[in-house]
Amino acid sequence: MARSIATNTRVDRDGLVDFLRSRHRVVLMTTRADGRPQSSPVTAGVDTAGRLVISTYPDRAKATNVRRDPRVSACVLSDDWNGPWVQIDGTAEVLDLPEALEPLVEYFRCISGEHPDWDEYRAAMVRQGKSLIRVTIDAWGPIATGGFPARLAD
Repeated sequence: MARSIATNTRVDRDGLVDFLRSRHRVVLMTTRADGRPQSSPVTAGVDTAGRLVISTYPDRAKATNVRRDPRVSACVLSDDWNGPWVQIDGTAEVLDLPEALEPLVEYFRCISGEHPDWDEYRAAMVRQGKSLIRVTIDAWGPIATGGFPARLAD
């Protein structure tokens, strides 16, 4: 049986955003107060400005960490565990209500499409006290796939 060969494909920003749009499984990495990394598995989308967006609560570790140090990294995974992935690095901000309300609508749209009742959705976001983390992407690695080094493919 032929072994799959690992790949690394460099893409421009448009190629990256196209790749991210259909992938919503993300591990967001922030920095704790003591300097160690903190990882959060999250559902993320890409807004119309090409930023990674994540719904959260204002008191979660990721939000607290971003408020203190906006430098973040994220590993964006495919639904298939062995599918392609990419790491992005960026600068994050936390939006709280009421500023977060319309960006939360956009977050929902970019992941799930149209909601059957936007007034209901907005009321739920207010009732839950939601926040939004928005990541401006500064750098990214190649889109990668796992597998063997080419020298071991035979």
